[in-house]
Amino acid sequence: MNSVGQKITAELAVNKGNEPLWLKAFINNYHLLSTDNLHLLDDIYHQDIHFEDPMHCINGLTQLHQYFQQLYTNLESCCFNITNVLLQGEQAAIYWQMTYQHPKLNGGKPVIVEGHSHIKGSDDKVSYHRDYIDLGAMLYEHVPVLGRFIHWIKQRAAN
Repeated sequence: MNSVGQKITAELAVNKGNEPLWLKAFINNYHLLSTDNLHLLDDIYHQDIHFEDPMHCINGLTQLHQYFQQLYTNLESCCFNITNVLLQGEQAAIYWQMTYQHPKLNGGKPVIVEGHSHIKGSDDKVSYHRDYIDLGAMLYEHVPVLGRFIHWIKQRAAN
């Protein structure tokens, strides 16, 4: 893996010094994650984390470590640009733009996708994390033959 990082351009919407520790840990550490420092997951996530994305449903910190290890190993680069954070009580919505590079997708060129995460805190850690992202824009549209077919379907549906 060449580089994995996160650039944060949006100030925390509640940046008054009283945001919860679980949210601070998420914002401050997520951009640092790579295969070399997945121990940071322990600083972010609760032991009983429930994590979902469009392809996976994971329960427990051990399984989450395995998932991230596999995910980051297959990427050449991945970075997140957080654009907005909305906090209400013990939950937050984090809006982001992900830029990643995979040698077998999009001709090896970077792919940019927008999405958001719904996270909940408990015991100063993130106990629930669900990602909402267009899986077609993230993956399927960048597979060589499948991508052209999906593009054709989208054009037909738009007309």
